[in-house]
Amino acid sequence: MSKFLIGERIYLRALEKDDIVQCMKWINDPEIRCLTAFDERPFNKIKEEEWFEKMNKNKNVILFAICLDDANFIGNIGITLLSGNALLGIMIGEKEYLGRGYGTEAIKLVLDYCFNTLNLHRVALGVFEFNERAIKCYEKVGFKREGIAREVVYKKGRYWDDIKMGILKQEWSK
Repeated sequence: MSKFLIGERIYLRALEKDDIVQCMKWINDPEIRCLTAFDERPFNKIKEEEWFEKMNKNKNVILFAICLDDANFIGNIGITLLSGNALLGIMIGEKEYLGRGYGTEAIKLVLDYCFNTLNLHRVALGVFEFNERAIKCYEKVGFKREGIAREVVYKKGRYWDDIKMGILKQEWSK
């Protein structure tokens, strides 16, 4: 599998159909799923394959596997292109690699790709208010808080806000 974007400790490659089994394992792990927008229903291989095929057919979606080396696929990151802008989503699925800077490095690689290769103007994302580690990561790479969708998701026994964040090309280039 060929490397597409190469960082200091990781590389990003195209997310492949063979990756589905690993992604399904992550999304069915309650600790990992809690951090995502996925609901509480279990995912099976059929649902995951349907999702992958739908995303793969959408010319506005670009999905990457986050890899340490050829044997260590630890998460995924993707963008959805929207009129010169993009929505970003990321998941580090291997829990032993959470909080070690791999997500930050993957986001930097994708932002560089978005702004310097695709010439996008803005990249946005949403993050649940309880995900403090992710919020710190996003702010560290330059995302700004832009708004709040109040009490959007029910997780951990209560409703939580969805914090809307974004970064502009001129902010990234500084």
